Amino acid sequence: MLATPVSIAAPFHPASAPDYVPLRQLRDLQLARLRATVRRAYHQVDLYRRRLDERGIRPDDVTSLDVIRLLPFTVKADLRDAYPFGLFASPLTEVVRLHASSGTTGKPIVVAYTREDVDVWTNAMVRTLASCGLGAGDVVQNAYGYGLFTGGLGAHYGAEGLGATVIPISGGNTDRQIMVMKDFRVTAICSTPSYFVHVMERARELGVDVRALPLKVGVFGAEPWSESMRRHIEADSGIKAYDIYGLSEIIGPGVASECAAQEGLHIFEDHFYPEIVDPETGEPVPDGEEGELALTTLSKHAMPMIRYRTRDITRFLTAPCACGRTIRRIQRISRRSDDMLIVRGVNVYPSQIETALLEVEGTLPHYQIILTRERGLDRMEVQVEVTAEIFSDRVGALEQLQMRLEQAIDRVTGLRVDVRLVEPRTIQRSEGKARRVSDRRPQ
Repeated sequence: MLATPVSIAAPFHPASAPDYVPLRQLRDLQLARLRATVRRAYHQVDLYRRRLDERGIRPDDVTSLDVIRLLPFTVKADLRDAYPFGLFASPLTEVVRLHASSGTTGKPIVVAYTREDVDVWTNAMVRTLASCGLGAGDVVQNAYGYGLFTGGLGAHYGAEGLGATVIPISGGNTDRQIMVMKDFRVTAICSTPSYFVHVMERARELGVDVRALPLKVGVFGAEPWSESMRRHIEADSGIKAYDIYGLSEIIGPGVASECAAQEGLHIFEDHFYPEIVDPETGEPVPDGEEGELALTTLSKHAMPMIRYRTRDITRFLTAPCACGRTIRRIQRISRRSDDMLIVRGVNVYPSQIETALLEVEGTLPHYQIILTRERGLDRMEVQVEVTAEIFSDRVGALEQLQMRLEQAIDRVTGLRVDVRLVEPRTIQRSEGKARRVSDRRPQ
């Protein structure tokens, strides 16, 4: 156990956080919490009891962290099949919060929190925001959506727990966002990266220089984004853009965060035990190799998750971090195993398209991939916004830019695609997660 226990509801002091404890102490804490989690899941959740019995595993068999490899995986379909309350390990009388996904691809994912779970979530988000350089005295504009989406309240509780001033503005109404950012002397913004790009563009149209504002930090998550997108944001706004990671099935935002080094995301592994597994076989891959992230909750009461397969592709970064944290880091997540597109037999990820486009000067970080099928052959068109100056230039310049973009995509993906240049603000903006792909192929 930790030498000096830290109350998860206590004021945050970076030096006492589990982020820095010796590894032996951390592993002892993880094992104790893993044993408690498996015990709770076995006795309170029918699905886990049945699957553990099928494998001949009892809670008392968890005698080391290595045993986790013998435990069954949980997948998103399990949560949908158990809709709404079938995976709860606490009675509703102990549940103080319910969140849910949008349900656009079927039954929504319902997640539950006890009072202790909310405290854990707050603790994780406090550490997230602290690792992004924020503290008491900062003014945080929270443009994540409130409601059933976990982003808004997760960031809100974390910022308040940190001692910052929180502006619960939620998403949308971009002109008001810019007015508040300017008038309230905001020092940090929380949102999706694509929405902040939209905010920057609208600020320019309104004659507001974001670089001249007190804004210094952006805490961005809820969608994959590339290193090229980070460079674009930081160059245009003058802020430091930090990547954070989380998912509703585990707790919401607050599972992992970048630090000042901006070289991978630290997983708060006293609460969330990470594994990297082969997406095809489910077997663990060696440290440093790419695979699918699986997470086990170690502190969740209402809805424990055992080896939840996130479908997010990443790898452990094994070198020590300059910040001194001892908790493990993962590489920035830029793609998911289930967002891969197969076009004419070639595997393509939207993040590859984004990287290629942002390598070419004159384009904006707004694009959409259109997939169709003509005479039995897949066709991929990438619609790309270009700057007003480029679009109003001579036809020859546009043709040259289009050719460079097609070559850049070919170089990154190995696939020849059609690029169509469109005027600024042609592609629909999103106040939440950006929707990059429109697959119109017959099923």
